[in-house]
Amino acid sequence: MSSAPAPARREGIPLGRIAGIPVILAYSWFVIAAFTVIVYGPLLLEQNPVLGISAYYMAFAYALLLLISVLVHELAHALTAKIYGWPTQKIVLNLWGGHTQFENFTATPARSVIVALAGPAANLVLAGGAWVVLSTTSMGTVAEILTNIFMWANFVIGIFNVLPGLPLDGGRIVESAVWKATGSQAKGTVAAGWAGRVIVVALGFWFIARPLLAGETPDISLLMITVLVGGFLWMGASAAIQQGTLRGRMHLVSAAALAAPAVGIPATAVVADIRRLSPGGSRAVVVCGPDGRPQGVVDPGALAAVPDYAAGSTPATAVSYALAAGAYVPESSQGQELIQYLSQLDGHEYAVVDHHGTVTGLLAQNVVVAAITGKADPSNRHPQGQSR
Repeated sequence: MSSAPAPARREGIPLGRIAGIPVILAYSWFVIAAFTVIVYGPLLLEQNPVLGISAYYMAFAYALLLLISVLVHELAHALTAKIYGWPTQKIVLNLWGGHTQFENFTATPARSVIVALAGPAANLVLAGGAWVVLSTTSMGTVAEILTNIFMWANFVIGIFNVLPGLPLDGGRIVESAVWKATGSQAKGTVAAGWAGRVIVVALGFWFIARPLLAGETPDISLLMITVLVGGFLWMGASAAIQQGTLRGRMHLVSAAALAAPAVGIPATAVVADIRRLSPGGSRAVVVCGPDGRPQGVVDPGALAAVPDYAAGSTPATAVSYALAAGAYVPESSQGQELIQYLSQLDGHEYAVVDHHGTVTGLLAQNVVVAAITGKADPSNRHPQGQSR
């Protein structure tokens, strides 16, 4: 008896929904919370000795305030996107701050910038509000320190995120500018990714190389933060470059262009029929069920092994292997549409059918991957490389 499938791994703690959007606190957030307490607690204690052990509680409160600031930032993205009808799948708060995950949507350069800059704008509004409170209200020491922290945290988050390079929000400005100028979002994404790498180099020079060249020793906590933030930005920028490069090749992904020629036969056919329809294995042969839907593929090796005297009595099903359930795609599908089709199907081969439901080709998953990545020649596209 087969065992029950393992439950899906949870990515974090569900915090509920805001405006219908699920909010998840990733387990990795506790790492940055601990880092904040360890690094910022002693600093607060040194600046305010009267706080005692409370300095560490305040450092944890600082981590919570950062969490709230990031949540407001991501909500601003999600709620602005909602105006344009972009469905939001979830908001995840994690080690690196957070991210808003959208479902499929159609963007324009202008809308992309507006949605991206809504996050930093929200943080600058929070910073302004905290400044007004500090300027007009008399508070106790602890409340004043926390409000001051909240103000500067949101100011830094807002300003830092408008730097012009992905994965920062300001990178969407570069992406959209190049997109508008070239008509290619892919080129914009690649350009913004490279801009993000330039930002990492600039940060490394300013906070690490510059002090060293001046004969100074960089502050250890600032050094750690620079390395962590720089590492995160470099990975995000590299991912953006890869994503843009793949998107730029998406026009090469076409079911009709990438499929090997194929012909369909009914499951009631025999080997003799196959040899007549595909002399010398000139075309792949797809076996179709009683409903006309593709259900299997003839194995060239098994077909060749059938002696001529048995060709009229050996059924096609005896020399074929099964396709996964529903493993067929429309001949007209291409680009992102084709990728979405294949992502919902099992198996590694797919029959290609025209608008009449007639089999016209056989598509292999590795051929699609090769066309997207450019790591192999997609012209060598016959999916039946060897017998099974």
